Amino acid sequence: MTMQNRRASILKLTQGAAIAALYVVLTLIFAPISFGEMQVRISEALTILPLFTPAAIPGLFVGCILANLLGGAIVWDVVFGSLATLIGAVGGYLLRKNRWLVPLPTVLANGIIVPFVLRYGYQVPLPIPLMMVYVVVGEIISCYGLGELLCSVLLRHRHIFGPRKAEGQSDK
Repeated sequence: MTMQNRRASILKLTQGAAIAALYVVLTLIFAPISFGEMQVRISEALTILPLFTPAAIPGLFVGCILANLLGGAIVWDVVFGSLATLIGAVGGYLLRKNRWLVPLPTVLANGIIVPFVLRYGYQVPLPIPLMMVYVVVGEIISCYGLGELLCSVLLRHRHIFGPRKAEGQSDK
């Protein structure tokens, strides 16, 4: 492994860890609105980050696992809620050529998976379709509302995610 490859690996590991830590902190600071059948998880704004770095995928996944564990979630929520975030992060990365599509997989994955966790894990008596609407609305607020604000700021400071390549330098 060359020195340049090591630096790139360390950078990605550091970015992923920072994203995970930020996800946990934002989820727990805003815990009253981060959990429940009607939730707006401020930390979900970070799901825009796969647009900038693949390190966001494990960062968001690990962050969600830790936030759910530390927030007192049941096992089913830790597993399936975190898988919804992983599906969203991978999907967002795959759609990164269009910034407006990056949050969509997170909105959809959470909108489909989380209501079943709420119903069968937490015994929330609301109809699943109604909880789907609640979760999707919360995700739209977080991912598209707050996420797009974050995206606009980060696009102006894109160099944060790694050194700029000199003209003519290859991506390899």
